[in-house]
Amino acid sequence: MRRAGRTGAVLGVLSVLGAVLAVLCAGPAQAAGYRYWSFWENSGTGWTYATQGPALVRPDDGSVQGFRFSVSEDSQDSAQPRTSPDFAKICADTPSGKGSKRIALVIDPGTASDAPDGRTPPARRTACARVAPDASTAEALASVAKPLRYNSDALLCAISGYPATGCGEQVSGDGGHAKPAGSASGTAPAGPATTAAADGPDGSGGGPSAGVYVGIGAVVVLGTAAVAQARRRRG
Repeated sequence: MRRAGRTGAVLGVLSVLGAVLAVLCAGPAQAAGYRYWSFWENSGTGWTYATQGPALVRPDDGSVQGFRFSVSEDSQDSAQPRTSPDFAKICADTPSGKGSKRIALVIDPGTASDAPDGRTPPARRTACARVAPDASTAEALASVAKPLRYNSDALLCAISGYPATGCGEQVSGDGGHAKPAGSASGTAPAGPATTAAADGPDGSGGGPSAGVYVGIGAVVVLGTAAVAQARRRRG
């Protein structure tokens, strides 16, 4: 009887462990992403995910700003522009002028896997915007990449008319197809560019979620309790 009790306890722990691991393993596969234009700034050594929207940022003369269209879950795994932030190269043919500033812009519409179904993304390109000294990044972008499209929540939806429709729509985690979406407000992780900076190029956001640790903790607690119970019965 004691052996049967110990066996039952062990089997119970294994059953719980299997159930928790199944949930933990299945979780990432169901993660949903969003299709949107993210906003980037030159950190001096590469790209940094912007912490403010382009309408709020007023870059200095000589700055480089980037935009990338992609599907990502949040800023931590958002794809960076694939062109290096090289101001001297981008603005080489645009002379400086009195009472103006030059802003280098990198516009990357992403890859075929980022594009809405049936659409081909345009080629990535760069442009040098010469604008007023107090101009925002949004104004610099509008001067070289019309038409721009925004939604009612001021989310940047299209640059140079791409994409023609859609705005920060959620796509499923099991095939990349767009789910029906309401207002983009509060859903698209960029907004554009209202979340924390990314860790690095195409970063994964680093580390397991809190749910993983909670699940592992539950298994450890249950396992410890079962072993203790088996020892009491044996004694």
